[in-house]
Amino acid sequence: MPWSNSTPVIRRESRARARALQLLYMREFQHEPIRELTDRLVMMGVPRDEALTAGSSLAAAVIDRLDELDREVGEVIEHWRPERVGLIERNILRIGLHELLTEHAPPRVVIDEALRLAHRFAGVKAPPFVNGVLDRLARRAGRL
Repeated sequence: MPWSNSTPVIRRESRARARALQLLYMREFQHEPIRELTDRLVMMGVPRDEALTAGSSLAAAVIDRLDELDREVGEVIEHWRPERVGLIERNILRIGLHELLTEHAPPRVVIDEALRLAHRFAGVKAPPFVNGVLDRLARRAGRL
């Protein structure tokens, strides 16, 4: 019988998105610069690796255009005000929209990665919500 590893290998980009989500979530409560929040994660035992560095950069880029991202999300969600969307879901949408607008990755990859984050960190209703919103945003941006 060949050896198999039952633990899936998580790509650096996926880990970076998860770190960015953690940092954005922390920022909602601590209102500190991303650099300081990154240092805090390291003090809590998170390794200072490529995923954390990339996640910090991604979180900082999202923060730099937060108003624009929130405005665009607010224009496509139905029956919700952006501030009523859960913190995790809101930050997943911010990351996804930022990546769609910067053409960081193909739109289907961006949406799939956002769905992974929603499955892992948010509630049961989050993945369909995130999928629908990002699909609308991608179509609106001409990426789908």
